[in-house]
Amino acid sequence: MAISAKYGKVDVPGIDPDEPIFILRAQDRLAKPAMLMYEALAESHGADVIQGLQTEIDRFRSWTGKMKLPD
Repeated sequence: MAISAKYGKVDVPGIDPDEPIFILRAQDRLAKPAMLMYEALAESHGADVIQGLQTEIDRFRSWTGKMKLPD
């Protein structure tokens, strides 16, 4: 379980129950650019997360649902 300010308690394995999280959704027009910026930061710092990040970015890119700006 984790805590999102917008979505409340969210069950995410491996995250402490009181740890805040920030959720990006595929419908959010700003999500992909935010992920690309995060990828650049992670890469410049040699973070291990870079290994799976491109897969997540590709999943967002291939999503064909309705897009909108975040509320």
